[in-house]
Amino acid sequence: MKRADHDLIPEAALAWHRAGTGAALATVIETWGSAPRQAGSQLAISGEGEMLGSVSGGCVEGAVITEALDSLADRKSRVLTFGVSDETAFAAGLACGGTIRVLVEPVGDGPEALPEGLLAELAEARAAPRAAAIVTTPATWERRLLTPGADPATDARFRSDRSGMEEDGRFIAIHNPPLRLIVVGAVHIAQPLLQIARTCGYAPTLIDPRAAFGSAERFPGETILDDWPDEALAQLHPDARTAIVTLTHDPKLDDPAIRFALNSKAFYLGCLGSTRTHAKRVERLLAEGFSPEQIAKIHAPVGLDIGAKTPAEIAVSVMAQVTETLRK
Repeated sequence: MKRADHDLIPEAALAWHRAGTGAALATVIETWGSAPRQAGSQLAISGEGEMLGSVSGGCVEGAVITEALDSLADRKSRVLTFGVSDETAFAAGLACGGTIRVLVEPVGDGPEALPEGLLAELAEARAAPRAAAIVTTPATWERRLLTPGADPATDARFRSDRSGMEEDGRFIAIHNPPLRLIVVGAVHIAQPLLQIARTCGYAPTLIDPRAAFGSAERFPGETILDDWPDEALAQLHPDARTAIVTLTHDPKLDDPAIRFALNSKAFYLGCLGSTRTHAKRVERLLAEGFSPEQIAKIHAPVGLDIGAKTPAEIAVSVMAQVTETLRK
């Protein structure tokens, strides 16, 4: 699963440091009130002023960059607290003000710096991809990298995909593998759906054994599998960070994928088709031994009811429903 370029923030900091320009990593650790970026959001800053990522809607970025460059000079990490007034918040597109705490760490040597080796371990885990977390104690600047199963508090945050401060003063920065969207059926709706999914941070995969449909010409740059849907899904191993959408309208293609998805850990399964089409689908699944409780997990007709008509609008409704299911 390839991460989107805008998500390669720790990797950018590591690359800038290794290139000799120096780098600092800024991370949102707490927010109160209106906050455009949640805890765990990051901004990498090079010694030459390049940057990737964001810690706010723009209202504190300038101050964070200045502090980051200062941290490269004195090799000291710091925790910054910004109170954003209602007026400033409104200018940044927020309804009201709030407070943001940001951890700024220079990469490299020094008792307070973020060690290059630790950042390299994180980059390796993210590339695998494997879930990992950097746990930082600002009171002592002790840091360590943890994986699932090493710490109950960290495990709870892995499951909820939520970085944040613990009561004992530790900040846990969660780095889960990318969310995945697996689409069965290289139909017209799939074209905008894959694009929207990627924008939302998902790593999309398209499955269609019909070469004329799932061609690179129709889906340039996309990951396309031409295996039978259930065989392709078996290769992909859908997990609790995976959404699956079937779009073919053809039971010969959709049903094998649906049967596999219902027995997987995927957090979302949506199926294109009318209410009448879904009723026939339910009859087939019941006859095959699936329980009403299992079948109830299917979102069909797929997508939120927003009156969507065009393929792009339907794709928006599908991605909105995926998001709603994930964030409930």
